[in-house]
Amino acid sequence: MGNVSNTGPGSCEERDADVILIGGGIMSATLGSMLAVLQPDWRIILLERATGLATESSGPWNNAGTGHSGFCELNYMPDPADGRKAWTIAQQFHLSRQWWAHLVRKGLLSPDTFVHATPHMDVVFGRRDIAYLRKRFETLRSDPLFDGMAYTEDPATISEWAPLMVEGRTGDEPMAATRHLGGTDVDFGALTEGLTRIVSDAGGQILFEHEVRSLRRSPDDAWVVGGHTHDGGRFELRGRRVFVGAGGMALRLLQRARLPEIRGYAVLPVGAAFYRCSAPEVVARHDAKVYSQAEIGAPPMSVPHLDRRVIDGSGHLMFGPYATFSTKLLREGRLTDFFTTLTRYNLHVIAAALIQNLSLVRYLLGELAARPRKKFAKLQRFYPQADISQWELIPAGQRAQLVTPDHRRIGVLQQGTELVVGGGGTIAGLLGASPGASTAVPIMLNLLQQCFPVQWQESWRSLVREAIPGYETCTNWDSSTVNESVASTVHALELESRNHGR
Repeated sequence: MGNVSNTGPGSCEERDADVILIGGGIMSATLGSMLAVLQPDWRIILLERATGLATESSGPWNNAGTGHSGFCELNYMPDPADGRKAWTIAQQFHLSRQWWAHLVRKGLLSPDTFVHATPHMDVVFGRRDIAYLRKRFETLRSDPLFDGMAYTEDPATISEWAPLMVEGRTGDEPMAATRHLGGTDVDFGALTEGLTRIVSDAGGQILFEHEVRSLRRSPDDAWVVGGHTHDGGRFELRGRRVFVGAGGMALRLLQRARLPEIRGYAVLPVGAAFYRCSAPEVVARHDAKVYSQAEIGAPPMSVPHLDRRVIDGSGHLMFGPYATFSTKLLREGRLTDFFTTLTRYNLHVIAAALIQNLSLVRYLLGELAARPRKKFAKLQRFYPQADISQWELIPAGQRAQLVTPDHRRIGVLQQGTELVVGGGGTIAGLLGASPGASTAVPIMLNLLQQCFPVQWQESWRSLVREAIPGYETCTNWDSSTVNESVASTVHALELESRNHGR
């Protein structure tokens, strides 16, 4: 990757940048790729505390890699008659795929490195959950983005779709499933690297082992970003605009920037682990991402799922997540991370959110106390004939569950992400977790309009309209519009990936 360096003590001179990106994950990479395409003459500097890109939540082993499109995520629809959130997520992910397809057409991305066509399924058990899934299917099938979703209560059909899910069952328990063939498996780590390469190829600079410690506004309205390098050196950079895409540490950095907009916001650390199987004879028999109902009290990101993953060209299966606990806000963070975010403005918000979510607290305590055999029994609920000798429990990413202030309930656990813009549009940061990676493109389109209003109106809007045809009309898509858009973008990505092989 061009223009990458590990700058040491002798290079703490001020550098001016048009935009400074903090964090080497999918969010910074997405924004950087957009700026590199829309304004190639601007100087972009990306700062990452680790030795490489996508080492935290964007890393392929730290997330499920599901291109969140609403096809299978039951937590988006607690009420099966209300499909608004699922529709919104589907629209947002469709925009992301349109942007990726645009970069592929320009020769800037190789789809086979990060995206693979993978059916998305739901499988549920028992009469109550079957009734729920049937109603959910009836609600979603009316939307063009869900055209092609199939529903069945026939065990033989489910066995054709996902044989590992059916083999070994007695047949006494009723079950139902939905499937959509338009789903994807996305290696967000590889995608992050590909998008960042666009930045560096356009003249941007990627600085690894640079940990940001301070953000302050200078008298001339520039932002001064300071911190330490891996070998004890110091750096200080100046930028006209700053984006904080630092995952779990984003809130702390925005607090250090003294932004009034984030007063009352808080985060709670939530860790996860997955069972992983790489046995070829097992992996070859499961080609889907299969979700089911979460346990009562489970956090939104803890919906159980058995996923096929393709990472570095090899297939794997992952099942989880299992909750873990640490006060770190990054996988490679510090045990003091969570405590550094506590202020007099958010202590009562956190307390209120926990009191209002006692079922979540009980769930997490139960997860932490569970023995290995009990953990594996959850996998066997999905895959009855699973052999424990073929699976290993691996740590996954550390998340920062967003808690937002609310005038009625004081504190609310927030599913998803939230963009915070301050300093008159000169600084922005992203708080929260899943499904952030899948919706990175619409989030960054929102940021571009808020932080760069002049450039947006003068030239960027028309360029984005050409690259992402559906972004301004996504709330009014009809069947013909969706089918035409999917044919030219989503399927183009997936079919090209198939042609390159799994």
